[in-house]
Amino acid sequence: MKIERIKLINFRNHEDTEIEFAPHLNLITGSNGSGKTNLIDAIHYLCMSRSFVASSDQYIAHQDHKYFMINGSFKGEVRPQFKISCSYSRGEGKKIFVNDSPLDRFSDLIGMVPVVVLSPEDLKLTGDGPIERRSFLDSMISQISTPYLKDLIDYRKIRKQRNRLLQEFKGSLSMLQTQLEPWNVQLAKKGASIIKKRSEVLDRFVIYLALQYQTITGLKLQPSLKYQTIVEIPGTIDEIEAEFLNQLENNFEKEAEREQTLIGPHRDEIVFYLGDMELRNYGSQGQHRLFSMAMKMGQLFYYLDELDDLPILLLDDLFGNLDQEKTSVITETLTKHAGQTFITSASEKPFDAQQFRDNPDNKWFTVKDSIVSLKY
Repeated sequence: MKIERIKLINFRNHEDTEIEFAPHLNLITGSNGSGKTNLIDAIHYLCMSRSFVASSDQYIAHQDHKYFMINGSFKGEVRPQFKISCSYSRGEGKKIFVNDSPLDRFSDLIGMVPVVVLSPEDLKLTGDGPIERRSFLDSMISQISTPYLKDLIDYRKIRKQRNRLLQEFKGSLSMLQTQLEPWNVQLAKKGASIIKKRSEVLDRFVIYLALQYQTITGLKLQPSLKYQTIVEIPGTIDEIEAEFLNQLENNFEKEAEREQTLIGPHRDEIVFYLGDMELRNYGSQGQHRLFSMAMKMGQLFYYLDELDDLPILLLDDLFGNLDQEKTSVITETLTKHAGQTFITSASEKPFDAQQFRDNPDNKWFTVKDSIVSLKY
């Protein structure tokens, strides 16, 4: 999958920017705050209906403007040519169009243009709480499995309704338990499907993680992970569902007291290890950085084997904290990657100008005060 061109109106510090991209490698350099990250964030927005930088759409519109718009033209193997447009205005909210037809559900956009993003924020993957790891896993699977995304959306709706019942019910505990039964059945059914899929994907993904960690670092330390959920080792969906229902029954009084659902995949954890060391508690900052980088590179190569269309790769300020040896390893890997890649960097030093002068598949852009110029 490739994005051929993009147009930004009032998107962060880009008031009116239009760019035609190269099919392989797109390098974007400029000083911090010039608008480099905003360009690839706009691409991510068209792929995932959200920013990977801003927490809310209302903070994206340029300065005093109340709206923004992004238009992108894409080309792929499954979808030969199509357009995606996203607009947002305060008061009316967000709208997404594919070939000028509005999407009724933003979730329908997920997976249309697979994307992998590496950014300084990835340190949260290994250092912060379990919600970061669940979010990464859910996003990764949702881009390759529409049924998983649907189960995830349904599960969240069911849990929300179940929580509301726990919070607002005024009768006896026995009556509450009776009222919860149909919600329990629905929750367990969707939850079991989510847990099974997560387990299957992680069993395969850890192979890609280990290979990319060793490629990037050159070290023999073996990275691994442990999936912690409601069952020790997920079996069949029916077995997971039965155990889910059993735990809901056993924890009924605790859930009634706390007025929230305490059992299910929304509380899952993924524990990372380097050798025998648990990374989150004992890893150095450098080990966290390299592990999270290997996670995202693992995601890229996992997608290459799973998808008919190559994903778009976005690297935001990746090389700032890497030594020359690791920079060279990653640059060589990206050069061999047949898909479309975008790199932002404040420094031009790690990159070979010859690679852009003599190759029509590559482009080097510079950004200054939100003005984008083609260097090569």
